[in-house]
Amino acid sequence: QGVPKPFTEVIKANIGDAQAMGQKPITFLRQVTALCLYPALLAEPSIPEDAKDRARRLLAACGGQSAGAYSASPGIELVRRDVARFLQRRDGTRASPLSPQSILKLLVSGSGGSRTGVLIPIPQYPLYSAAIAELSAVQLNYYLDEEHCWALDVAELRRALAEGRRHCCPRVLCIINPGNPTGQVQSRQCIEDVIKFAFEEKLFLMADEVYQDNVYAEGSAFHSFKKVLFEMGPPYSEVVELASFHSVSKGFMGECGFRSGYVEVVNMDPEVQQQLAKLVSVRLCPPVPGQIVLDAVVDPPQPGDPSYELFITEKQAVLSALAHKARLTQEIFNKAPGIRCNPVQGAMYSFPRIELPPRALAAAEAQGQAPDMFFCMKLLEETGICVVPGSGFGQREGTFHFR
Repeated sequence: QGVPKPFTEVIKANIGDAQAMGQKPITFLRQVTALCLYPALLAEPSIPEDAKDRARRLLAACGGQSAGAYSASPGIELVRRDVARFLQRRDGTRASPLSPQSILKLLVSGSGGSRTGVLIPIPQYPLYSAAIAELSAVQLNYYLDEEHCWALDVAELRRALAEGRRHCCPRVLCIINPGNPTGQVQSRQCIEDVIKFAFEEKLFLMADEVYQDNVYAEGSAFHSFKKVLFEMGPPYSEVVELASFHSVSKGFMGECGFRSGYVEVVNMDPEVQQQLAKLVSVRLCPPVPGQIVLDAVVDPPQPGDPSYELFITEKQAVLSALAHKARLTQEIFNKAPGIRCNPVQGAMYSFPRIELPPRALAAAEAQGQAPDMFFCMKLLEETGICVVPGSGFGQREGTFHFR
């Protein structure tokens, strides 16, 4: 009967909002980056002095005072210290300056039954399944509970772990919070339960927390795994190995093209950490412009600074628009026949479930397509709207979704 009108309205409204937001970058981030890449702008009177001071500070920390020079392999020392201070403010515990890198490479070993198994949520961000496949590790799926707003259930973790131990050696547990593509935000109690589970089963925790600024639902709040771990105290805080991630590509910044972020590791054996440093050095250094943007993200303007009022206004405008779209998405999708959408508590996506009639399933099979891919292609052909089929992220057999 065609695509429901409310469905097309919510998608087009969101596209319009996204385009409008794209025309209003976070000015302070862009000014600092521009000043570092073209220092002649330091003479420009229209640029605030705090942005200029930050650019001078960063350039002084660069080799040859140029953003075009190599940095140290783990990243610019100044930026790493600023990241550490950001983590200390957020978590209330001491942080050591580290840099972006692939932790999984360090954790994969063995062959056959001793091969490293990695537990990942389903639905998942496909980066994880791709990295696991590239490293010839074993993907172990644990399913989020769609009927309870994509909650993480420790009993499901135990099921996936027991099944994995039959044919590999599970060593790593990946968590995405807030969730991508599912948009859930984990409670503090859930995080405690996961940490206890990792402690009992001797698993290395990888916490993807790149959407930590994006929390919308009333009663929801972001809790970092590191903060909860240290608040739990011994033995957990002394034993559980953790790597947590953040990125300038997400949150309110959306500076995806700079390809920058950080990882902090906790309770890693010093000898293993030395090997991590060697692994990082192979890539020479992370992109310096990305490190500059990262510094502006983790150390933004403070009250009283010339750039503060504009910065906080822009940040709140972006997060307010995302919160509005989260509510709009949930409300209107749930009015559309054949679509059911959980509340979007955080992150930047919804993962609605679609009910497809038997004739659609048969037509998809006849064309050799997954049913949700068939739906997405029909949607594209009829409306020009492009969404991503749920089969690309993983879903329980017999259910169909899109992001």
